[in-house]
Amino acid sequence: MSVEERTFIAVKPDAVQRGLVSKVIERFETRGYKLVGIKIIQASKELLAKHYEEHVGKSFYPKMESFMSSGPIVAMCWEGKDVVKQGRSMLGATNPCASAPGTIRGDFGIDLGRNVCHGSDSVESAKREIGLWFKDEELVNWTSNQAKWLYE
Repeated sequence: MSVEERTFIAVKPDAVQRGLVSKVIERFETRGYKLVGIKIIQASKELLAKHYEEHVGKSFYPKMESFMSSGPIVAMCWEGKDVVKQGRSMLGATNPCASAPGTIRGDFGIDLGRNVCHGSDSVESAKREIGLWFKDEELVNWTSNQAKWLYE
């Protein structure tokens, strides 16, 4: 079975510094999603301006840009059925204090400005974000042996 939907998930500098990368990966793998791209990157201000283009010029943007460029980010591309919507659900509310226990932000975050992860909010955003953070040759198309146990 071929599942085409992909999402972009970024483990932000706060979570990288706190050693939470493997915990985020574990959540997506345990759910059954397939990792097709991963890299650690120090994001440039130019990349961040493209990624957060709708926020450039807003009062909070300089602080967000400073934080996102303050340390390494683990950029990932995950694939699976309904992965964009489910990925957002797994992350929890943007404000960790409003996130339910059991979500990534609910379990690991406390402050809005240190909310552990970014996840694409739509299929269209995912395509755009994946294209910003990954070259085509950095994404691997492969077949998981688990697929027959996950999908009808």
